[in-house]
Amino acid sequence: MLDAITIHTSPQRPSMQPAITCTFRFSYWEFEVHERDKKKQRRESRQQQLSSSRPQQVQQPTASWSKPNPAQPQLSAPKPIPAPAPAPEAPPVPSLPLAQPRLSTESIEPIERSPNSNHVPKYSHVPGQSFTWRAVFVGLAVGLVICFSNTYFGLQTGWVSIMSMPASLMGFGIFQLLFRHSPLPFSPVENVLVQTVAGSMAIMPLGCGFVGVLPAMRYLLREDEMGPVVLSPGKLVLWGLGLCYFGVVFAVPLRKQVIIREKLKFPSGFSTAVLISVLHGKTGDPDTRDGKSASSVVAADFASLAAPPRSDENDDESTIDEDVSPLHAESWRRNVQLLLLCFFVSGLFTFATYFFPLLRNIPIFGSVAASTWLWTLNPSLAYVGQGIIMGPATTLHMLLGATVGWAVLSPLAKGRGWAPGRVDDWENGSKGWIVWTSLAIMLADSVVSLAYLAVRSVAKALPSDIREAAPQRIKKLLGWRSHAGYTSLNADAQDSDAYESEAGTEADDAPPDQQISDRTVVVGLILSILFCIACIHIVFGDLVPLYATVTAVLMALVLSIMGVRALGETDLNPVSGISKLAQLFFALIVPQSNKSSVLINLVAGAVSEAGALQAGDMMQDLKTGHLLGAAPNAQFWGQVIGATVGAIVSAFIYVLYTSVYEVPGDLFQVPTSYVWIFTARLVTGKGLPPMAREWAIGAGILFTITTILRIRTVNKPWRVLIPSGIAVAVGMYNVPSFTLARAIGGLFGWWWRRVAGWQETPLIVLASGFILGEGFLSIVNLLMQSAHVPHT
Repeated sequence: MLDAITIHTSPQRPSMQPAITCTFRFSYWEFEVHERDKKKQRRESRQQQLSSSRPQQVQQPTASWSKPNPAQPQLSAPKPIPAPAPAPEAPPVPSLPLAQPRLSTESIEPIERSPNSNHVPKYSHVPGQSFTWRAVFVGLAVGLVICFSNTYFGLQTGWVSIMSMPASLMGFGIFQLLFRHSPLPFSPVENVLVQTVAGSMAIMPLGCGFVGVLPAMRYLLREDEMGPVVLSPGKLVLWGLGLCYFGVVFAVPLRKQVIIREKLKFPSGFSTAVLISVLHGKTGDPDTRDGKSASSVVAADFASLAAPPRSDENDDESTIDEDVSPLHAESWRRNVQLLLLCFFVSGLFTFATYFFPLLRNIPIFGSVAASTWLWTLNPSLAYVGQGIIMGPATTLHMLLGATVGWAVLSPLAKGRGWAPGRVDDWENGSKGWIVWTSLAIMLADSVVSLAYLAVRSVAKALPSDIREAAPQRIKKLLGWRSHAGYTSLNADAQDSDAYESEAGTEADDAPPDQQISDRTVVVGLILSILFCIACIHIVFGDLVPLYATVTAVLMALVLSIMGVRALGETDLNPVSGISKLAQLFFALIVPQSNKSSVLINLVAGAVSEAGALQAGDMMQDLKTGHLLGAAPNAQFWGQVIGATVGAIVSAFIYVLYTSVYEVPGDLFQVPTSYVWIFTARLVTGKGLPPMAREWAIGAGILFTITTILRIRTVNKPWRVLIPSGIAVAVGMYNVPSFTLARAIGGLFGWWWRRVAGWQETPLIVLASGFILGEGFLSIVNLLMQSAHVPHT
């Protein structure tokens, strides 16, 4: 689940002319250079005027607030002073009164400077309303399309994306088409709400287990394991609603620590904020205007991307607006044209695959490799788009996993008789045998990464004198001096001050009336936990004991903290590893003699995954809103609304796909469901295939070492050469056809950025069109399949 895109607001090679037509040109950089030149000219002109007029102003006998200078001869006043008096002191310059706090839905509140604060608020005016019902409805519409797409792709490969940047692009396009002449302009903070609502809906297929846990319970759980568990639509909705709230509420108290005090990066949230700022013609961060990537900008304050920073230039805003509108509108038209073109091409291919299913498995390596070893190519443009979003490093690591798994281990297991069945047989073939190795890699990567985060979190809570006495190597490893490789918030302050002093960050936060109240958090967290426990008990009854449910929820809260920190520092929320850790823990507290031990293990992992996923998504959105000046309480309620609708909609989408298509089948292989069930059986003492244990142990040791190396080499340019355990594992348990398409997308994205030097935003538009085109047209294929339209 990778949604990390770095936004560049200027090309890496600005002198190079684009080699293709203007459809792919992006004019923001040209406009920004033009604007900087104009501002520079106006500033120099004003300075010349001031310098030339200053002598004449001294000679004029005009009234002034300044104190008379005794060194200069005094000018005669038009009227004599009636009585001698001491030289008057300069009266204080009258200050404008601060506006009273507005309603919580407004983001126009100037922030008063705290008496103990060294920070001066940069922005006192953020235009627009943070919460509007039109933004909620647009977000729900966008989220519905993404929700269908994520269910479709999740059942195929287990990959689900929040797609916050495509959601903001689609929301901006819808408002440009439908609300262009509205008296209330579409503002960046309103766009934040759109992508918040859409993103909270988008993660529900994964967060509620509709693409992993529930198919495992229904199709893979054996009778001796109290299966299969078939839930009615009503129970599916109740299950989804029970899982969708407590992670959202629990993320709120973490916000002040990770966003306000530590200012963790959350690269995807930062990139989304930069994209929204560019779409709306805002250039709030000077580093962004100068062309630096989001990853190069270290820490940003509240509303730092909402509007141009205040300066002493007194620019003529009307002149700027006149220049912005035509360029901005033209760039928007080009991006919309590109989005529609990619949507149409991808949708047309998806529609054609219904009548010609062979298009999904092209034997590019020959018929023997395709029929015997499953080496085919699925030329789906959606998976190419996914590869673009994932990036070249991740997709090539996945390709490495596919090569090792399907070109080395699969023939080896088949030839040695360890997997005597057909290669595509999950139970007796090499397809199922490989999963054990990929599972060990995933567990090793997750355990080491989360253990490192846990140690760092505990170490940061130690007193400052203990940290100062630690060896320099330990300090560097734990990031005490640089906060995980990022520049300190205050170069003149100690680390303890940056972490422990809250007074110095008050000016960088939203106004109090826009915050989520402590009462809302406490009451909401208690009610959401009780609601989750009640829903699970109603759905599963006595199959899942009450103590197991309570333990699962409390453990999910603890693991969510590590997930949020990992997301803020690495842009990867290790929800798969978190769920596996929960499964390992429950294997220790639930006796293996319990007939429901496998089912309890699955439920516990699902609860932990849901909590970490919801908390991470909420924190990414809060980071985006923080940079653009959106009200946190508006985002919170938008997340709650989106999660509620998403849980209900995802349940019915899941019922539609599983009732029309064969699951598991050729189209929906549900590989993550096999990972879930195999993990549950492994940790509950079930047997393994021949030699699977030895190879799993070896792979686990190897990727324990590589994960440690990746931790030690953060910010090193050659770190990408060390394979990521999660990416290798995903490439190993998915058939090669999907991985090959994603690798093509990753390489294409690399060529676009590095070789051609083109802008990032059109690339995001292109990838979004590819993904959404297939996701949307899959609904048409679903309807044709349910209507039994004939096809080959």
